[in-house]
Amino acid sequence: MPSTHLLIIGDRAALSWVVTEQRMAFPVGRSTAARALEEGDEVFLYTTRGCFRNPTRDLGRVIGRAVVASPVRVLDEPVVFGERTFTEGCRLEVSGLAGFREGLVLRDLVPRLSVFPDPATWSVRMRRASLTLPVADAGLVRAELEPSLLPYDEAAEGYRWKAPVSG
Repeated sequence: MPSTHLLIIGDRAALSWVVTEQRMAFPVGRSTAARALEEGDEVFLYTTRGCFRNPTRDLGRVIGRAVVASPVRVLDEPVVFGERTFTEGCRLEVSGLAGFREGLVLRDLVPRLSVFPDPATWSVRMRRASLTLPVADAGLVRAELEPSLLPYDEAAEGYRWKAPVSG
C-alpha cells in the first residue's frame, strides 16, 4: 500500500528545479529519508518559511501534490544548489500546484495532525528532507489542499526561477 510523505524544500532554486523538472533530489546524508519513498507513493510538496529567503514574511506551505514516478536511486550526476550537493533522487508526476507563494499554511493544521504530537515544537520535525504522514493526516492535508490546487500546466510557469544550477 502506498505511503504519503511531505517533501520539504527550503530553497527557491531547488523548488524551481523540483517543479519544472518533476524530480526530487536528496542531499548527502539523507539516504534513509530518501529510501523511505517508493514508486507510487503520494507526496505533498512543502516550502519552508525560509524557502524564499524572507522567513519573517513567508509561511511554510504545502504547495503541490505528486506521485513518486521512479525508485529513488543514486544520480548519475549529482545536482548542486548553492553549496549543497544532492546525490540521490527520483522522478515525480506533479498532478496539482497552488499558485506561486500560495497554498496550504501547514502551521494552521498542526494541532489536528498526529504526526506532530507536540504542537509547540512541530517545526523541529520539519528539519529533514521528507516526513512520512499517517493515513489520517494525509487525508486531512489532501482535503485541505485540494481547493488551492491548479492543474500542473496552469501553475508550473510561476515556479520557474533562473539561477545557476548544475546537474
